Amino acid sequence: MLKAPGMEPLKVCLNKQYEVADDITVWEWTGSAWDEGAEASQWFSDYLGNPTKLVRFNTASEVRKVDPDYVEGQYQTFFSDGYPFLIASQESLDALNELLEEPILMNRFRPNILVEGCEPYSEDLWRDFKISSFSFQGAKLCYRCKIPTINQETAKVGPEPNETLMKYRSGQIIRPNDKNKKRVYFGHDIVWNWMESSAKEDGKVLKLGDPVYVIKKFSSPAEAAA
Repeated sequence: MLKAPGMEPLKVCLNKQYEVADDITVWEWTGSAWDEGAEASQWFSDYLGNPTKLVRFNTASEVRKVDPDYVEGQYQTFFSDGYPFLIASQESLDALNELLEEPILMNRFRPNILVEGCEPYSEDLWRDFKISSFSFQGAKLCYRCKIPTINQETAKVGPEPNETLMKYRSGQIIRPNDKNKKRVYFGHDIVWNWMESSAKEDGKVLKLGDPVYVIKKFSSPAEAAA
């Protein structure tokens, strides 16, 4: 169910397959996708004011692997930026908000796994860890583009939070030997290590409140990939 201001709710059936849309591109990847139909296309076109299609990754015929320079193995993602999961902690956001004149919400950084109860930015160091019975592996620290500087409610762009992050979360500060000194980092791109997970086939669900077990850590952010 999709909702937007001034629009009637749009229902999209994920079990229905429509026509195949070709030449769908995300960064360096190009392939086909399922076109979610004329109703969805019209709904998004009306709301966004531009001709738009809603497409779903075609898992039947397409594969989009993560960058093998950072993670070895057959790890895949769909239409996410580069990795299937981005983890961040509430404590990291709290530490940042203490430095900002106007606090922001975590949705500026768009993690799909949020943890709490750890030290600020400790997720930088998590090389191997488990959430409940699921095993995860750190791939690379997530460097941030300008997207976090966009207020989702107003679409206005400002200097924060990147300007503040540059003062204490830049490559120059946390990764002094790295060539990417002007990048700022918040969150950790991770993959699900399904071969080492004990979750059963019919129970692949993370739940609110699941415990986190850190198994192996990097000694510092400079040791992690980025």
